Amino acid sequence: MNFWSDKRVLVTGGSGFLGSRVVAKLGEIAPGPAAIVVPRRKDYDLVTFDNCVRLYQDARPDVVIHLAAKVGGIGANRANPGSFFYDNLMMGAQLMEAGRQHGVAKFVSIGTICSYPKFTPVPFKEEDLWNGYPEETNAPYGLAKKMQLVQSQAYRQQYGFNSIFLLPVNLYGPGDHFDPDNSHVIPGIIKKCVDAMNYGDDHITLWGTGKATREFLYVDDAANGILLAAEHYNISDPVNIGSGMEITIADLAGLIVRMTGYPGELRWDTSKPDGQPRRSLNVEKAERLFGFRAHHRFEEGLQQTIDWYKSNR
Repeated sequence: MNFWSDKRVLVTGGSGFLGSRVVAKLGEIAPGPAAIVVPRRKDYDLVTFDNCVRLYQDARPDVVIHLAAKVGGIGANRANPGSFFYDNLMMGAQLMEAGRQHGVAKFVSIGTICSYPKFTPVPFKEEDLWNGYPEETNAPYGLAKKMQLVQSQAYRQQYGFNSIFLLPVNLYGPGDHFDPDNSHVIPGIIKKCVDAMNYGDDHITLWGTGKATREFLYVDDAANGILLAAEHYNISDPVNIGSGMEITIADLAGLIVRMTGYPGELRWDTSKPDGQPRRSLNVEKAERLFGFRAHHRFEEGLQQTIDWYKSNR
């Protein structure tokens, strides 16, 4: 824990779903950081390099945890491929370059499982990351984030810059994004079920066939993994952060229907894409290198997420 003692920590995206958990856990560490800085987009639009430089001048960080990203589900990725590519690419590249110029001691870059090839053998291993093109609906986002890995490795080689690159799987938990325009699958299905019960709808419609699989990680587990990596990992090779489970979207939907108590019919719109056919991570590297293992049981975390939405909708 002395890693954090008296350090100034900059957390981009620190007011977001994952970032707020990282900031909260940083605040619980003793002896903890001297300062935790959470920039807001209205003050520092990180797509512009001058704003990145100004942020470093104002925050004076020793450690950077870069969580800010433009994200969304399949629909949002299909509607905004250009901005998802450009904004994520520019934020990551410029923030790391400005950090190198500033002389930060550690830069923690958060990638995405969307960077993996469309047909990666399951469970995904880090060495498979370059063995094909990502699934088309979110390839621009996945490739933009993957460039942070290239930058991390290049900067370590040329400048000795200490940065790491983590690949978290799909996250879920209380406080997730439930806006249908940019929500992911778990909050999207929860919202459909709970809202349908309130409006008396006799069915809900979900995208795809339900045959695709996904792995999910409780958001607090992800925050723990990021902080463990920041403390103990100092190599630019990518590392998966996940739970090691796998579930079909159809089984997930059935589980949420049962847990919410929704009595209506579940329909599938097969004209819509499934996205990547399968997603499940090999998580041995994270446990071996910095002792990370997910602890929250899936159904327990899912119930907490459902309860949160019912209380806050």
